[in-house]
Amino acid sequence: MKTGKRIRQSLTTLTRNVVDGLFQITHNGFALLGLAVVFVGVTLTAQPEIRQAGELQLIDWLKDRQESLSGLVSGKATDRVTAADPKDLPKPQAALAFWLSRKYNIAPEPLSALVAEAFETGPRHKMDPALILAVVAVESGFNPFAQSPVGAQGLMQVMTQVHGDKYAHFGGKLAAFDPVANMRVGVRVLQECITRAGSLEAGLKLYVGAANMGDDGGYSAKVLAEYARLQAVAQGRPVPVGTTAAVRTPGPDKA
Repeated sequence: MKTGKRIRQSLTTLTRNVVDGLFQITHNGFALLGLAVVFVGVTLTAQPEIRQAGELQLIDWLKDRQESLSGLVSGKATDRVTAADPKDLPKPQAALAFWLSRKYNIAPEPLSALVAEAFETGPRHKMDPALILAVVAVESGFNPFAQSPVGAQGLMQVMTQVHGDKYAHFGGKLAAFDPVANMRVGVRVLQECITRAGSLEAGLKLYVGAANMGDDGGYSAKVLAEYARLQAVAQGRPVPVGTTAAVRTPGPDKA
């Protein structure tokens, strides 16, 4: 009787600790239910010292798992607010946000978040933030839900079926329509293209899927022209807004 009572008490304590740990560390607690059940089974014959050590190891494992699933993004895409007050940005970034807002008829708040993201992501990949924004402008006109006939998706029109593995840290392929995730993946793809091609112009041609074509339909010229305008805006020079760049249709072999 005493043995049975001790086992029940141990089981109750373990269950409470595991449940608390699951809810505090991850929103996906039920995905780990199988692990918890196996651990409880082992506890039926384990000594208290072993049980306590096992609980600590389980909690540490859950923490490591949560960190690995978080990847480059803090929280789920749906938990983030992809908007910011342009007045809180440094002057060059605020200037870009307001200029792009007028040109592409997009609210300045979400554009401010994208501009800030470009300035955060760009240096990590040794890429000018203005270039990133120029690619976004020509690719999608800052429409995070854009999709081409060949399946290029999101802000930077990344071929999700080709680069789906790059979205693993962001929760899967549906993150292609999350502006921040798409921009980060798109920058990685663009960087790879520039490295492979050996120059910015050739990299843009590879990015648009025109590497094996005689020309890229003016894509590189459009991006470089917008790039120059955005650099001037960031430097505080007056730049006419002009016309909105149209979303282009990528080639079938887009990078």
